[in-house]
Amino acid sequence: MKKMTSTLVATTLALGVSFMTPVQAETLVIPLGQQTAERSDPMPHRGLTKSAVTQRYGEPMTRHPAVGQPPITRWDYASYSVYFEYDRVIDSVRHRQGRSTPAP
Repeated sequence: MKKMTSTLVATTLALGVSFMTPVQAETLVIPLGQQTAERSDPMPHRGLTKSAVTQRYGEPMTRHPAVGQPPITRWDYASYSVYFEYDRVIDSVRHRQGRSTPAP
């Protein structure tokens, strides 16, 4: 019984010491691309039709085929991409600096 008590005390002390060990961690800071008002070139806004985008902003460099359901289409311009659901713009996104078109 005495041996079991001393084993229990030793185990409890070992666990207690392990929880008291200081923990260290590093913080990684990853800067986001700056997509602010610094850029003056306008992008298509939500709700425009494909024909309105073509009329206002010209032909895209690349037209990607529709994917999924509902069909989502991407058009790539020199500094941004435009995403359509059916025939309407759902979002326009600037490309990261240093890259003229996004990866396929």
